[in-house]
Amino acid sequence: MHIPHYYKNENVDEVKTFLKENSFGILINQVDGKPWATHIPLELDKDGNGKDVLEGHISKANPQWKAFEKSGEVLCIFNGPHAYISSSWYEEEEVPTWDYIAVHVYGKLKVLNEEETMVSLHKLVDKYEKDSKNPVSLHDLSPKTLRQVKGVVGFRIMITDIQAAYKLSQTRPQDHAKIVSELMEKEDPGSKTIAKLISN
Repeated sequence: MHIPHYYKNENVDEVKTFLKENSFGILINQVDGKPWATHIPLELDKDGNGKDVLEGHISKANPQWKAFEKSGEVLCIFNGPHAYISSSWYEEEEVPTWDYIAVHVYGKLKVLNEEETMVSLHKLVDKYEKDSKNPVSLHDLSPKTLRQVKGVVGFRIMITDIQAAYKLSQTRPQDHAKIVSELMEKEDPGSKTIAKLISN
């Protein structure tokens, strides 16, 4: 990903927090010579050696997994808030732009066995059920229901590179007050979130 140096976020802890809070990503590899993408949860975790990894799973009906073994590296894309920035908010004439947060994670993918996949699925469900009114646990599901696990392919991605773009009007500090004020008047949550990030 091309990231001008003033938009590059190299704060590893901040980027990891972003990945944990925005874990619904896009997994991309090559299938029969063409790029293939699947939208799935990709959870940041640690492997047995304490190294950062992403874990996820896809349906066996999805042909993407058949190319996993041939994939050199895979790419995972995570999108955060974004907002249109009108140049009418600037003191000086300029073109409009877009502020956003996006993180690209590259890595080597390893297919998990059924037991490892089940451990990964337990962690995934427990994470997202913890705030439910009536939390579901895979421990409580019948063997018949859990047989569906045989229809998925679990995987772990050993991270080789993380690229994080945090484009938050860094090159226009003189216009921040006006940009923030205008964004806060917008109805969409992305504009309001970007406004708060610019203010920090």
